[in-house]
Amino acid sequence: MKKTENAAGRPKLLFLAVVCGLLLVDGGTNEFPVFTGAGAFPGETGGFGWSLQQSMEEVVPLLGYGSLPEQKTQIAEDETTCRTLTTEDLISEELLFPQSPEEQTQAAQNPEHVEQTIGAVAGGFHPASRQVQIDRTQLSDYETLVQNFYAIDANTMAGSDQLSAEKLLGMDMTLAKEGEEPQILIYHTHSQESFADSVPGDVNTGIVGVGEHLTQILTEQYGYRVLHHTGEYDVETRDNAYSKALPAVEQILTENPSIQVIIDLHRDEVAEGTRLVTDLQGRPTARFMFFNGLSRTRKTGDIDYLQNENQEANLAFSFQMQLKAAEYYPGLTRRIYLKGYRYNMHLRPRTLLVELGAQNNTVEEAMNACDPLAHILDMVLRGE
Repeated sequence: MKKTENAAGRPKLLFLAVVCGLLLVDGGTNEFPVFTGAGAFPGETGGFGWSLQQSMEEVVPLLGYGSLPEQKTQIAEDETTCRTLTTEDLISEELLFPQSPEEQTQAAQNPEHVEQTIGAVAGGFHPASRQVQIDRTQLSDYETLVQNFYAIDANTMAGSDQLSAEKLLGMDMTLAKEGEEPQILIYHTHSQESFADSVPGDVNTGIVGVGEHLTQILTEQYGYRVLHHTGEYDVETRDNAYSKALPAVEQILTENPSIQVIIDLHRDEVAEGTRLVTDLQGRPTARFMFFNGLSRTRKTGDIDYLQNENQEANLAFSFQMQLKAAEYYPGLTRRIYLKGYRYNMHLRPRTLLVELGAQNNTVEEAMNACDPLAHILDMVLRGE
């Protein structure tokens, strides 16, 4: 049986050798999509063939595509595409960038940071000063950028043409605080999402209540004009919630053309043993994650019926938010999750889909997360 299995792997080994030769001729001038998770030859876990495959798939990750289980293609986006987000890769609390002892000491001894922490314990939240300075030059490397800031779902792909730090940071996301009309829209595709101690039937203790608290902070503390839409699109079933929400959101934007920022606020669902919580200024605070749809699957390519002319701006918006979070509130956010569909993010350039906490977070933890989220948003919109 072992001999048969090895023979079955020889065509693949030959293919790898041919591609290796082509790469030598190519000289590395062409760009290949980055991907991980390739398998070994069937029944073989050692020897020259296995080693060559492993080495080749590190150099040309494209070869690993065929080694993955085939993903089932969905006809249209729906709530199930937002329910499989949590993996251990998304829980990482630390950036991979090396930090010098001098930088660590400087952050620990920052007088402003100490004062804010003490004030927060005694009273409430205080916007943090920068705790970590990330060297922007390191972000020019695609691998470094992805490893530190992104989790790319297996059903899609994103290359250095999309995930370029220079391009993402170069886009202007600022928003002037002027006029009297609404500037920011907060809504909930999944309005029925609740927390560990939510009161059944009381929307104020679920994700809608968290959205109202975020609205209040952005309005009263930061001076933005925020419209909080509490429409329900997942009461009887979660199926097609995005399709159900789209006409209503489009109508709101038609009636309020002054809206330039859209936040679809969710809470995630994770394994019961996973706790998305951190201590921030003495307060238990739910960790959150920014999410982007790429309107593209590995199996079908670009999805024509889910076009998003604002996709580049959406990616820039979430990345600028993530970078601010990493510098001002290290460990608060999970990595940006990229998946294959659109999630109604095409409606405005400045659109965020936020997964704030999970089902086993408390309402208090979720409410506390609104403070740093609002601060991060304000910094990006002011261009700080």
